[in-house]
Amino acid sequence: MRKERVVITGLGCVTALAESPTELFTALCEGKSGVSTIESFDTTDYPVHFGGEIKDFDIEKYVDRRESKRMDRFTQLAIAAASQAIEDSGIDFSQEDPYRLGSVVGTGIGGIKEIEDQHLRLLTKSPSKVSPFCVPRLMANAACGNIAIKYGLRGPNFCVCSACASGTHAIGEAYHNIISGRCDVMVTGGAEAALTTIGLASFCAAKSLSTRNDDPQAASRPFDKDRDGFVLAEGAGILVLESESHAKKRGAKIYAELLGYGATDDGNHITAPLDDGAGAAKAMELAIADAGIDKTQIDYINAHGTGTQLNDLAESAAIKSVFGDQTYNLLVSSTKSCLGHSLGATGAIELIVCVKTICESIVPPTINLDNQDEKCDLKIDYVPHKARKAEIKAALSNSLGFGGHNGTLIVGKI
Repeated sequence: MRKERVVITGLGCVTALAESPTELFTALCEGKSGVSTIESFDTTDYPVHFGGEIKDFDIEKYVDRRESKRMDRFTQLAIAAASQAIEDSGIDFSQEDPYRLGSVVGTGIGGIKEIEDQHLRLLTKSPSKVSPFCVPRLMANAACGNIAIKYGLRGPNFCVCSACASGTHAIGEAYHNIISGRCDVMVTGGAEAALTTIGLASFCAAKSLSTRNDDPQAASRPFDKDRDGFVLAEGAGILVLESESHAKKRGAKIYAELLGYGATDDGNHITAPLDDGAGAAKAMELAIADAGIDKTQIDYINAHGTGTQLNDLAESAAIKSVFGDQTYNLLVSSTKSCLGHSLGATGAIELIVCVKTICESIVPPTINLDNQDEKCDLKIDYVPHKARKAEIKAALSNSLGFGGHNGTLIVGKI
């Protein structure tokens, strides 16, 4: 039984396009791309030479050098985004019951860079040269664990690992801890740093990625007839969720209300979605029912929209299945066209975008949508090229992951 309403009081992110929610949203609405040539390792022998790589990231703005050395890059990104979100929320955790404060952070892959580095030490040196910090760095729960340690959060703390739905599922599980009355505050979202040698090679081998090396910023093309795969990216998005009563009691600013959450699985194939998008459709229906609103009240959908052939067709079918003729009154866009796909972090980053869309009354565009695929339905308004001013009272965010995982979140104007 629902005991509490859940509100969003803090936002933080680190992406290839910007290192704060305000800067990110401005850049998205200007149609800018964060995709660029990869500089962190040599891609000469790869069929793909670009990605959503975060350049000039300085973790020492958030934690000291010694502490940062004990973290894989995905944890560093999570700590940076969490630091922003908690500062933004204005909450003083020292004045709170620590057992009513928790953290759930998702990741699809975890500390893959640490695995690469230590495996190389094992092969080129000896087992004794593998770092004693290897496990604390690589484990998928390192992000939420380090956030809890940094801020003294002693309530529910765990990691969700469900591929590209990880961040969305993490937020949904955090939301459940508040609506149940178990927690007052949850720090939640997703983080990923899989733009590494083995990470890139693996997705290249799976033929999942765009190979548009001659024009990287045009490579991510959701719903476009000429799309040829997604763009691998890294990033983190973290939000502070609170019960409405707790937020109001401390006089917090409130961005939006987290209204509903739905989760399903296709139960079909380890990488391919159901052709008709039935699993994704059911997740949306469950989220709408959980929110206690009518589907006609949804104004905007931030689509999963990866730019792969199968995903875009299945998601378009799912949206039409749920909304029927109302589909053509919706604004639908994919911000992966600007950011690339940061796997387990993407749902959290995209929920932040939905919150900003509600607050700013602007819908960011789907860039690179030059020739809309008729199979995705030419009548759907994917907000091509330019941002659109619009009052958004309720926004829906989809995340669909390998393994058939589907997650949907709905946020609304407070």
